[in-house]
Amino acid sequence: MEATTASAAPAGGTRRDLLGLAVLGLPTLLIALDNSVLYLVLPRLSEDLRAGATEQLWIADMSVFMMAGLLVTAGALGDRIGRRRLLLLGSACLGAVSVPAAYAVDPAMLIACRALVGAASAALVPSIMGLIRIMFPDARRHARAIALWMGCYVGGTALGPVVAGTLLDAFWWGSVFLLNVPVTLVLLLLGPKLLPEYRDPSAGRLHLPSVLLSLGAVLPVTYGLKELARDGAGTVPVLAVAAGAASGALFVRLQRSLADPLLDVRLLRIRALGSAVSLTAVAGVLSGIQLFVSLYLQTVEAMSPLRTAVWLLPSTLATVLAVQATPPLTRWIRPGLVIAGGLVVVAAGYLILVPIHDAGQRPLLMTGLVVSSLGIGPLSALCAHLVLRSAPPDRAGSAASLNETCGQLGMAMGIAVLGVLGNAVYQGRMAVLPAGIPADAAAAARDSVVGAATATAGLPRPVADRLVAQADAALAHGLAGVAAACGAIAAAAALVAAVALRHVPTTAGTADAPVPPADEPVPPAGEPAAAGPPATDRTPTAEGNLH
Repeated sequence: MEATTASAAPAGGTRRDLLGLAVLGLPTLLIALDNSVLYLVLPRLSEDLRAGATEQLWIADMSVFMMAGLLVTAGALGDRIGRRRLLLLGSACLGAVSVPAAYAVDPAMLIACRALVGAASAALVPSIMGLIRIMFPDARRHARAIALWMGCYVGGTALGPVVAGTLLDAFWWGSVFLLNVPVTLVLLLLGPKLLPEYRDPSAGRLHLPSVLLSLGAVLPVTYGLKELARDGAGTVPVLAVAAGAASGALFVRLQRSLADPLLDVRLLRIRALGSAVSLTAVAGVLSGIQLFVSLYLQTVEAMSPLRTAVWLLPSTLATVLAVQATPPLTRWIRPGLVIAGGLVVVAAGYLILVPIHDAGQRPLLMTGLVVSSLGIGPLSALCAHLVLRSAPPDRAGSAASLNETCGQLGMAMGIAVLGVLGNAVYQGRMAVLPAGIPADAAAAARDSVVGAATATAGLPRPVADRLVAQADAALAHGLAGVAAACGAIAAAAALVAAVALRHVPTTAGTADAPVPPADEPVPPAGEPAAAGPPATDRTPTAEGNLH
């Protein structure tokens, strides 16, 4: 079908819908694998392609930049040309570009391929979420579908390094990129048969100035935050963040004046949607701790990247299980309280990590990570559900892109802010070094734990051992400081979730019903809010009150 409306949509949950959901899991796995394997592959491909330090950074970051910058545009495009069509086009592009990426002959070729991968990934995410909104329009089944979809993403993120490590042991580095090809072929074969089509027949053409301003907002901010985390405060990253913020302000102002905006920013007036988007950004910030966890395991505990990935599997499995267990809870407990309770568990898990001050703390680290991963499950399962359920179906793609963009910006913010905090703790504990270390070696050791390992070359063995031990302890203290900060953030977010989402009801008795009516539906773009009675239960509107 060429277009579907909320009033004509079935309740969802048929065999065809469930098979379609399984098909949507395929591109989700591709995105998760791509996000999680690159850092494992990067050392080998860099050696093969003779990539310099700057080229390595662009190989690692280009896909992230392009995906973050194009999510808003992709969400609007899917609502206009059809979500299934955009999903299939993006998947075909991802599969096609994976072949030249696998056989890249120089860094420039691979960077260009990574840019196309990011653009294709941006097309996939809002299309997937928007289709789930149409396929499962009732609240209970929609929550379950989102949980299953999120489980695919979390599981793929965890399995990515394991799969990549296995392939690298047997084949060349390009084999990791070729994983996309067979999965894409299956999706292109089954997608047209099992997935519905949806487009908004009333939507106008894409507004090119809005597209440019959205890119001008997201790309510089993402780049600037990453550079701040990597190299500290500098003129270029600070100016990039400032320029992105200015473009973002112009973008918001322009969208408010358009009759058919690229992104309807007034969706944020819906209390449940705005609160859920904010909590998604918080989840992105909290993910910044993974950088220090990985550094601790690979440097202080001297574990290989593959072994590190295996050690992190229990915490990922905990998230997957918690995500799947969350939807049934909302039949008896309000979603806001479920999310808040999970965030309290997250805070407790991070506090378990605070006593880590040296090597040999893997059992304590794993315990804290498993506990915090269990707690993050409700937030992962319910925020996307609330965003999509709160938005009218014809703006589900726009709402999904808004949610994912905020998640990406939250991740960049988390890496930057938590990175600065952890590095400050590290450098503070490295202020006084053992005697007998040359000035250049001391500067490298104070800069990072990797620099400390490099600085040991040429030093007497006792001095080198003391330096490495001090650097390991400093990094462990940095991890503990970051964990304490994440615990405080999670506790504050729990309070916000409990208060801001207190109006969202349980899903009991809503198995075959649309979302409850809002006090004031969001009017079509360019029209004033209508006065009069609340929207009927067949009107695609908000799941909760407006601010």
